[in-house]
Amino acid sequence: MTTLHPGQAPVTTPVRRSARSIAAVRTVGPHVLRAGLELLLVLAMFEFYRYGRLLSRGETASAYAHALRVHHLEHNLHLPSEATLQSLVPSDALLHAANIYYFSVHFPAMIAFLVWGYLFRPREQYHWARNLVALLTGAALIVHIAYPLAPPRMFPQWGFVDTMSTFGPNAYAGTSGAMANQFAAMPSLHIGWAALIAYVIHRTGPRWLAWVATAHLAITVVVVVVTANHYWLDGVVALMLLAAAIIVLPGPKAERSDPEPEPVVSPRPHEGG
Repeated sequence: MTTLHPGQAPVTTPVRRSARSIAAVRTVGPHVLRAGLELLLVLAMFEFYRYGRLLSRGETASAYAHALRVHHLEHNLHLPSEATLQSLVPSDALLHAANIYYFSVHFPAMIAFLVWGYLFRPREQYHWARNLVALLTGAALIVHIAYPLAPPRMFPQWGFVDTMSTFGPNAYAGTSGAMANQFAAMPSLHIGWAALIAYVIHRTGPRWLAWVATAHLAITVVVVVVTANHYWLDGVVALMLLAAAIIVLPGPKAERSDPEPEPVVSPRPHEGG
């Protein structure tokens, strides 16, 4: 037994410090392990998708034939001309900015969305959203392989300008371009992911973030078209796949992080006697 003199603070023994460290590891350890496993799962999903896209990279003849059919179908459906919309962009600087948005926002936005969901949403809501991403991405990969499609930027005869090679930055040049599948235009996963993020956040997230996600979706739709990376139908098919994924995985009951304020009930007037 240690004798303490008046005014002397107790000394923390190495045994106590060790016990506290063990308790801290037992408390934090499972959370770190769970986060690490979740990170590995998401990275594996992204890598599987990235390498799966390469399976149809050499289908040049099929990709060009499919492009002719899509272009003809859009004409018969009287959809607005993507080339006309591209020509309405008033400056080359805006097209350069659109290229940057297309190239640099797509994956970071999805990563930020998953991190936000993991850290700030109920566990069942996050798992549903993550599984929805996996299902949509897997369905898109199947379509990429089954229906290779040359993007509009490969058809200058239709009035399109390849903005990436003309104004930069070019995602399909250099080492990154050698590993890219330029015939994976159908569906537009840029639009699919942006729509999924907006849907989930509108369903469960704060309103301000939901409007940010909606703005991201609107900008993405414009960007993929004016950069001539996608046809309108690429976005339509992505939205159809998302709708089908939502039917398959309807998700748990929505819980908004900013619930509606309770209505104020006026007191009833006293009844006369």
